[in-house]
Amino acid sequence: MAHWLVNGCKKCLLWFGYAGVVVIYAGFFYLLFSGQSTAPIHWFFLVSPWLCIYFGLPSEQQQSVVRWFFKKFK
Repeated sequence: MAHWLVNGCKKCLLWFGYAGVVVIYAGFFYLLFSGQSTAPIHWFFLVSPWLCIYFGLPSEQQQSVVRWFFKKFK
């Protein structure tokens, strides 16, 4: 596969992840602090932007994240 295509997809994942964190968490905290129910926001919607960010990272940084998680929760 073309190197430029992989890099382009990774950059898109990274930017969609950043935008998702801002939009989804802003909505979540708005509902939380306004006293409304946060039940409409399923847990997967809170995790999915972080998955986009993870898969948008270069391979070396992905491995660093995995090592950090193993050290953190060991």
